[in-house]
Amino acid sequence: MKIVYKGGEAEIVEKKSRFIATVHPVDNEEDALAFIAAMKKKYWDARHNCFAYVIGERQELQRCSDDGEPQGTAGRPMLEVLLGEDVHNMVVVVTRYFGGVLLGTGGLVRAYSKSVQEGLRNSTIIEKQKGVRLAIRTDYSGIGRIQYLLGSRGLPILDSEYTDAVLLRTVVPKEQASALQEAVTEATAGRAEFPEEAAVCYAMVDGEVVLF
Repeated sequence: MKIVYKGGEAEIVEKKSRFIATVHPVDNEEDALAFIAAMKKKYWDARHNCFAYVIGERQELQRCSDDGEPQGTAGRPMLEVLLGEDVHNMVVVVTRYFGGVLLGTGGLVRAYSKSVQEGLRNSTIIEKQKGVRLAIRTDYSGIGRIQYLLGSRGLPILDSEYTDAVLLRTVVPKEQASALQEAVTEATAGRAEFPEEAAVCYAMVDGEVVLF
């Protein structure tokens, strides 16, 4: 699923009103409410601090607030952007400093939606997936074959240990784990062992593996 790895901010101006979007990753509703409270404290002098958040693997927890704006012109459009981008476990607060010019219902919907879109664009969004962290032990004659297999499948080497044998650790998508073990066993004529196997969630961030 897509999650926010690093939150971001964005500001737009519509007819002299400032809209400041702040995006933040959360693990649960308590985290989301705490962040919303913090933004309201930070922007205490703003006319509105509208918010939306989605939590859960199926986005089962969804909440939003217009915070005094006309009903349906802020929170719901913000939430629709999050659902449309299919992001999970995140909250966004859009702070509005009123500029003295009324935007109308359509103008408010467009401004709040655009603010969230820009906030997401300035955030780091990653694809989190289920996988298996796998350790592979083999003799020195088999290491080249294993490295080739991992490379051809685009699988990273997390770390390696060279003693009387070679121990490599990799992470593989859950559905590919069995096939990889079979390929390694065949390539090394049964000389490879798998001393560690653990279910993990992981993502690639700037070419590096991040485990959750």
